Amino acid sequence: MVRRAYTKDDIRQKIVDENVEFLRLQFSDVFGNIKNVEVPVSQLEKVLSNNLMFDGSSIEGFVRIEESDMYLYPDLATFMIFPWATDEHGGKVARLIADIYTVDREPFAGDPRSNLKRVLKQMTADGFSKFNLGTEPEFFLLKLDEKGKPTMNLNDKGGYFDLAPLDMGENTRREIVLEMEKMGFEVEAAHHEVAPGQHEVDFKYADALDAADNIQTFKLIVKTIARKHGLYATFLPKPISGINGNGMHVNMSLFNDAGNAFYDEEGELQLSETAYHFLGGVLEHAASFTAITNPTVNSYKRLTPGYEAPVYVAWSGSNRSPMVRVPASRGNSTRLELRSVDPTANPYLTFAAILTAGLDGIERKLEPTHAVDRNIYLMDESERRRAGITDLPDTLLEAVSKLQEDEVIQSAIGKHMARTFVDAKRLEYQSYRREVSQWEIDNYLEQY
Repeated sequence: MVRRAYTKDDIRQKIVDENVEFLRLQFSDVFGNIKNVEVPVSQLEKVLSNNLMFDGSSIEGFVRIEESDMYLYPDLATFMIFPWATDEHGGKVARLIADIYTVDREPFAGDPRSNLKRVLKQMTADGFSKFNLGTEPEFFLLKLDEKGKPTMNLNDKGGYFDLAPLDMGENTRREIVLEMEKMGFEVEAAHHEVAPGQHEVDFKYADALDAADNIQTFKLIVKTIARKHGLYATFLPKPISGINGNGMHVNMSLFNDAGNAFYDEEGELQLSETAYHFLGGVLEHAASFTAITNPTVNSYKRLTPGYEAPVYVAWSGSNRSPMVRVPASRGNSTRLELRSVDPTANPYLTFAAILTAGLDGIERKLEPTHAVDRNIYLMDESERRRAGITDLPDTLLEAVSKLQEDEVIQSAIGKHMARTFVDAKRLEYQSYRREVSQWEIDNYLEQY
């Protein structure tokens, strides 16, 4: 998505020219849920002067009621007008993504976006100028019932790269792409995915902060346009058993003043020592950051063998069964692809955790295990053990426990959010444990 250097005067003029009547100040909570405060344009000057306040105690994971007043600091470069949103008078709605500040005018420790900025400053101090990310979030399109509620009925029976009539989501996907382009995204491809009713839209890579903003905006576009077509878009990792789930592969590369720090024409696989150390850090901390990159109970229904999602901590230059792959492109396109992430992840926390893991690998000069060029799913446990391959956590509870043991990854998201995240996810898992599933009824009731 093109980041524009808007000034306050630019925004004032745009609002007049485009007949904007409302502004949405958007931000994300600790769990990646998009929140917003909507104000009429009469409050524009308060917004532009960083004086718009809101009650932070009403947002899960933010602050206590006795310290609730917080400021929204809009990032002017994120200004955009929603092409689909107008009121009955023809007035338009615009948005700005905001950072959260305390009443003392300090960045709020529980704001995921501000936290990512903090980690990026550390990256700069370590001698790197940019962390580029390209993501591939997948989603399902489900039919709605007569009350407008989502059902578990898929909207088509298509498969990978299928066309209409098998791909019944073609028109919805096309409008998603057109709306994205109106909003400044550079869309590279859009297609039906492997599973029935599953889709993917690929958009151009960006630096870490913009990439996180883009994911949140993308989710909003997809859900809005799906509703317009009488469908429900879900990014749930595994909404339907027996078919592939939704992933969000993350392609990443570090840059310095000389260019792509992962590329070395003379290196093995044309990868630099920096790339190998970064990879070593990612593998070292993989089990610990999985709670952040795969943050729901449902995430671990996707991370099972047989459905293309990686379940083993390993890497390869070509093989797609390990957790990390090295795509074929070289030069400035040299990158690592982390395949375990799913789209329920908070992108701000996810990118902060992955970057911190990689930087730790560079600082400590960690060496990755040997590349695995076999299909890991066909290897038995003893073969995997000899190859140094370990498993990703099986459950959210195990992943959270791994996170609690890793001070490096906790530091990536800060003490405030680490404590909030861990407490909330433990409660979430306990709530899940108390529920009796239909699978248990079907398999045990008559037997016992």
